Amino acid sequence: MSYLESNLKTVPTGWRKIFYLNWPLVILLTAVACAGFLMLYSVAGGNIHTWAEPQMKRFALGMVAMFLVAFIPVWFWRNVSAMAYFIAFLLLVAVEFFGAIGMGAQRWLEIGPLRIQPSELMKITLVMLLAAYYDWLPVEKVSRPLWVFIPAIIILAPTFLVLAQPDLGTAVMLVMGGAFVMFAAGVSLWYFGTVLALVVALVFGVMETRGTPYQLLHDYQYKRIDTFLDPGSDPLGAGYNIMQAQIALGSGGWAGRGFMQGTQSRLNFLPEKHTDFIFTTLAEEFGFVGAFSLLMLYAGIIGFALYTAMATKDRFASLLSFGVAGTFFFFFAINMAMVMGLMPVVGVPLPLVSYGGTAMLILLAAFGLVQSAHIHRPRQR
Repeated sequence: MSYLESNLKTVPTGWRKIFYLNWPLVILLTAVACAGFLMLYSVAGGNIHTWAEPQMKRFALGMVAMFLVAFIPVWFWRNVSAMAYFIAFLLLVAVEFFGAIGMGAQRWLEIGPLRIQPSELMKITLVMLLAAYYDWLPVEKVSRPLWVFIPAIIILAPTFLVLAQPDLGTAVMLVMGGAFVMFAAGVSLWYFGTVLALVVALVFGVMETRGTPYQLLHDYQYKRIDTFLDPGSDPLGAGYNIMQAQIALGSGGWAGRGFMQGTQSRLNFLPEKHTDFIFTTLAEEFGFVGAFSLLMLYAGIIGFALYTAMATKDRFASLLSFGVAGTFFFFFAINMAMVMGLMPVVGVPLPLVSYGGTAMLILLAAFGLVQSAHIHRPRQR
């Protein structure tokens, strides 16, 4: 028993939870968010009110949500996981009928003054339900076909709804986040190999149906694939975004041009400079050092989440923490790969850095779940 834990025995249980919080994780999340505030201030030309101030308010609200979620016992989240998933699924269905349209996509619900994106909520509730499912399922049944089919349906049902919005990036994250929980639960690697082979076949089929009446993707999504393969084929059209992003990444050099000195963002060459492509602004202004530092902060966040997953003996809490860590990894990995030209542009923002309300609030609440698992894990008496 540590010196701190031995002295906490005299502290009331409610207050003791504050000391049990994973404070290094809180500090890392705050550091990443502060980097986001700086970049939003920069891309707005030094105006704090445009994007940085609203983002600060959202972060403060998200931190309150994280602490509230953290102080609730993890068994409660196990019990409500099915209900949370069902509510998120109903909201996705509601988007199909009542969703607000923006930038050619129907992804949001407007509830009074609030505008929420249910697909962001689904990313976390999906992980919660899968963790609860494998906590309930006996270990010897994990890889049996019937018991693999059920979580596959849990993953694919919302994925098809998100694809219909259309939102390819979030759909990919749902599949990858769900698959990561299944992997952590011990599902046989043969299933993943089979799915990988099917994905390769599906990609081939998608390309073969292009230009036919039954093509599987929208025209703009095929255009994104063309741009990914050869951005220079249309430098002033479909390839413009990724080429400007690569110019910004390369021009930053080792230490960058300096804060608020990035020409690509200041002169509005960069597309969606406050959302999807904000990483390129950071790389241009702070160079390799700044980009690598942000990556290390992300790695630290994942490291603490994985520590919680391995330290707890509660199977639900462990799988939940693994799932949040995996989802967070795919979040920033896809964005960085996207803006560097390593994968097609799929519209995934940079977590805690890009401007956005629903994504930040849900992500911080998700780390509240990790904190709940950390706080309420069994400790030595």
